[in-house]
Amino acid sequence: MAAATLSFHDSWRPRANPWIIAVTVTLATFMEALDSSIANVAMGHIGGSLSASRDEATWVLTSYLVANAVVLPISGWIANRIGRKRFYMSCVFLFTMASLLCGLAPTLGMLVFFRVVQGAAGGGLQPSEQSILADTFPPEKRSMAFALYGMAVVIAPVLGPTVGGWIVDSYSWRWIFFINIPVGILSLYLTSRVVEDPPYLAAIRKRREGVDYWGLGLLVVGIGALQVLLDKGQEDDWFGSRFIVTLTVVSVVCLVIFVIRQLKVEHPILDLRLFAQRNVGTTMFVMFMVGVSLYSSTVLIPQYLQEIMGYSAEQAGMAVSSGGLALMFLFPVAGALAPKFDPRWLVSIGFIVTTFGLWRMTGINLNTSFGMAVSWRVVIALGLPFLFIPINTLCFNGIPQEKYNEVSGMSALMRNLGGSVGISFVITLLTRQTQKHLAMLEANTTSGNPPFERMRGALTGAWMHSTGGGAAGGMEHAGAQIYGMAQIQARILAYVDSIWMMVALTAILIPLPFIMRRPKKNAPVPVAH
Repeated sequence: MAAATLSFHDSWRPRANPWIIAVTVTLATFMEALDSSIANVAMGHIGGSLSASRDEATWVLTSYLVANAVVLPISGWIANRIGRKRFYMSCVFLFTMASLLCGLAPTLGMLVFFRVVQGAAGGGLQPSEQSILADTFPPEKRSMAFALYGMAVVIAPVLGPTVGGWIVDSYSWRWIFFINIPVGILSLYLTSRVVEDPPYLAAIRKRREGVDYWGLGLLVVGIGALQVLLDKGQEDDWFGSRFIVTLTVVSVVCLVIFVIRQLKVEHPILDLRLFAQRNVGTTMFVMFMVGVSLYSSTVLIPQYLQEIMGYSAEQAGMAVSSGGLALMFLFPVAGALAPKFDPRWLVSIGFIVTTFGLWRMTGINLNTSFGMAVSWRVVIALGLPFLFIPINTLCFNGIPQEKYNEVSGMSALMRNLGGSVGISFVITLLTRQTQKHLAMLEANTTSGNPPFERMRGALTGAWMHSTGGGAAGGMEHAGAQIYGMAQIQARILAYVDSIWMMVALTAILIPLPFIMRRPKKNAPVPVAH
C-alpha cells in the first residue's frame, strides 16, 4: 500500500500551472480573512439601521467568529469524506450566497443568522488552501507558496477596518458584504477549471469510515462555547457573570470528553495523536502565539490612537494598515529566503523582531505622533513573515499526506483561537490595570497633598480669570479637570503594562523553535499509509 501510494504521488502533478492554482485559492481566502474584521467599524451603522443597540449589533461579529471556529477543526475531516475540491467550492458558494443575504438582511436577527452561515463556510477556506498548496508544490518550493497564503491571511484582517471604514463612510454598511460577490463568482469559476484532487484523496473516500457523531457534537459545542466566552468575557465581567461561568463549564467538559473519546475511537474526527509528533505539537503552539501577538497588537494600536490621541477610526486604521503594506514586500522576500536557511532560526528571528517591535511601543505617551504609530506597526510586521512561512513549512514536515487536511484545519484553528485569547487578554488587562492605576492616582488627589493643592489652586485661578466665576465653582471645575487627567494617565499606564506583558510573552518564545526537528533538505514528500 505504501509503495503504491508513493508511485501514485510521484506520477501525479496538477495539470494547471501551480502558481495559477495558488492565486486561485488565495482569492477566496483573502475574501474570508478580510470579512473577519471588515465589519468591526460598522457596528454603529448596522445597529442604527436595524434598530438595535451597539451591544446587540456586536453579535454580528461574535456569530461569525463562533461559526468559523467550529468548522475550522473539522474542515479536514469533511474534505476527506466528500473530496477537497468539492468541499472548497461548496464553502466558496455558501460564503458568497451568505454575503449577498447579509447585505439584504432586513433585521438584525436575519443578519446574525446569515453571518453564522458565512462564518461556517469561511471556516473551510483557509485550511483547504493550505492543504491544496502542500499537495500542489514540492517541499522545496512550498515556502513561496505559503508566502502568498500568508499575505492573504495576515494582511486581510489588518486592511479590513480601513476598507470597512471607507465603505461605510462613502456608501452603506451593506456594501461590506456585497463586495464579496464578484470575488466569490470569480473564485468559483477558476477553482472549477484549475483545482483538482490528488489520487490519494480518492482512496481515502473509498474507505467509507464511520462517523463519530458524539465526537462531532462535543467538538462543535465545546469550541462554540469557548469562542463565545472569549468574545463576551470582559463585556460580562468574566466569572462575575453566570452566563460566562456556564459557558466555561460547558466548554471544559465537552472538550475534555472530546479529547478522551478521540484517543479511543477507531475513526476520530481529529487525529489528536498528531500532537505527539514534536514538530506538529510545537508548531501548533507557536501558531497560537502568532495569533496572540498579531491580533492583540492590531487591537492595541488603533484603540490607543482613538481613545487617547483622539484620532478618527480611518486615521487609526491607516496606521495599522501600514504594516500590511510592509508585509506585501516582506512575504515574498521571506519566501525566497526560507529554503536557504534553517527554518527554526527564521522563526526565532521572527520572535526577536516581534519582541523588539512590541518593546518600542512601551514608550507611548501623549506626544506620540502618527509617524511613530506607523513605525510601531511596521516594525512588528517585519517579524511576521519569518514566523508564518517557516512555521507552515515545519508543520507539514514528516506527516503523511492523508493528514494534510487535518493539520491545516488545526493550524488555522490555533491561530484564530490565539487571536481570540490575545484580544480578550489585552482588553481585560487594560480594564483591570486602568482601575488599579486610577485608584493609586486618586490616593494622591486629596486635600493636604501639596502637589495636588498647587495644581488645584492654579487651575482654579485660571478658570476664575477666564470666566469671572467664583472660587467655589473654580475648585469644582479644577477637581473635575484633575480627575479627567488622572483617568488619561491611568489608561496610558495600563497600555504600557499590557505591552510589557506582550513583550515578555514573545521574548520567552525566542528559543522555542529549536525544540522542533530541522527538515532534511530535499526530503521526499511524506506518503500515506
